[in-house]
Amino acid sequence: MIKPLLKEFEAPFLTFTRDNRLPRTIAGKTRRVYDVLSTVYPLSTYCFHSRAHKIALEMSGIRNGMRVLEVATGSGEMFRRLVRANRHGATVGVDLSPNMASKTYRQMRAEYPGVDAHCQAVDARYLPFADGVYDAVVCCYLLELLSTPDIILTLEEIRRVLRPGGTLTLVNIGVNGPIFTKLYRAAAHVAPAFWGRSVDGRVNELVGACRLHIYGERHVRQSGYHSRILAARKG
Repeated sequence: MIKPLLKEFEAPFLTFTRDNRLPRTIAGKTRRVYDVLSTVYPLSTYCFHSRAHKIALEMSGIRNGMRVLEVATGSGEMFRRLVRANRHGATVGVDLSPNMASKTYRQMRAEYPGVDAHCQAVDARYLPFADGVYDAVVCCYLLELLSTPDIILTLEEIRRVLRPGGTLTLVNIGVNGPIFTKLYRAAAHVAPAFWGRSVDGRVNELVGACRLHIYGERHVRQSGYHSRILAARKG
């Protein structure tokens, strides 16, 4: 089931080395871009993402005392929501950008000094955690920045670290607003390492291909920015 998905999506987001054999994703460039923008990116989050973050937390079913992982913490706005909701649990955040992870950790420590919460720079395709250790995983606005092979790797890693019955809450850029969609595609063409490309039309299929079962879905709009939230469970 996975192979056809890889063939259809891989071309736009893979470059090749001189021997034309080994694929290389744009992850390295994305990390550099977000390292540079780590000081100003929170403005974008508060203007366009905060409402989706709030609703995603409500849909996630996260309860105080759980073991929770956020993949791609970005500016940390969602991570601080998770820590606040899970003060007596353990909350871990990872991000490809060391600057983003460091900034999020410092802000979280200043705001919630006594909680069991940590952030670190990690490639989501290779999560450094044991199997089945998390009750819930949250991942916001990451899949757009990955090639389809890397989306599969990331979702499989998320599934691996989830316990049976654990939940994944995904937030992706929505494309159901025609004007927003045109603007987003234009921006993505100019700066793919920052904006990525839309996966909204296939994300359900990609999630299902990784044996995660979607049980909730919601569309959110904030300041003209469209987001779609999916809640899935590991069977």
